[in-house]
Amino acid sequence: MAASLLQQIQEGCDALALALSTEQHQQLLDYVALLAKWNKVYNLTSVRVIDEMVSRHLLDSLAILPYLSGESLLDVGSGGGLPGIPVSIARPDLAVTLLDSNSKKTRFLQQVKAELKLTNVTVVHARIEQADLPQFEVVTARAFSTIGDIIDLTGRHCHDAGRLLLMKGVYPESELKALASGFSVGDIHVLDVPGSDGQRHLVELIKNVRDS
Repeated sequence: MAASLLQQIQEGCDALALALSTEQHQQLLDYVALLAKWNKVYNLTSVRVIDEMVSRHLLDSLAILPYLSGESLLDVGSGGGLPGIPVSIARPDLAVTLLDSNSKKTRFLQQVKAELKLTNVTVVHARIEQADLPQFEVVTARAFSTIGDIIDLTGRHCHDAGRLLLMKGVYPESELKALASGFSVGDIHVLDVPGSDGQRHLVELIKNVRDS
């Protein structure tokens, strides 16, 4: 099972044109194994089959890597660590903060951080609207809320001219039409996730620079 999962991860990374090391592939495998193990008790994801976790969670998260820049990232509503954990494994140079209000999920994230020795990861247990955090160059959210609500909740944690990268399924036309002030639409990227048939989009919002 482990060998076939590792091959699935390696082939998926190749399809995404990601040049990761053997150690990083192994870390990704170890993460999926931990996710599957803890999911039996902590209900981290509705996906129960481990090879589906590879395509629907792991590779889906890694698909945003070409659109990441800067040195700091906040993953809001990280849950089981998606997309933050796969991103932190692939980008050890990036300081990744994982935030979630569910103590069981942050306990799992702390365990992943410890077992995989992810020195670039910080886990925060808090509600986003009450969290005392610095500002970040990039804020990500996956299946967290509507675009408008995410802006309201996370906008203050984003640097001026920083970016929100929001992972969506189908093209969120109605949500974009209702976009509030403070952020402008940058690009909307279609994500081609290996092994996944569903539509995936990455909405890039750029924070407007305030007049001094």
